[in-house]
Amino acid sequence: MTDTDKITADDVREKMQSFQDGLQAQVDEKKSVLATAGGVVLIVVVLVAFLLGKRSGKKKTTLVEIKRV
Repeated sequence: MTDTDKITADDVREKMQSFQDGLQAQVDEKKSVLATAGGVVLIVVVLVAFLLGKRSGKKKTTLVEIKRV
């Protein structure tokens, strides 16, 4: 092996840094997508819970009529 074929610590550090930068860019892209999707799911869950509660409230409501005699 010649002197140019040896891998130095700087070579490893540079390669790991470029790998980490690429990975961080992908994570940042996915973060915004996941935050948006999470917000949409949360809104849908709250809306479904509201509608089911409203329907359940209508079924269990008692109507009392008072008549004077």
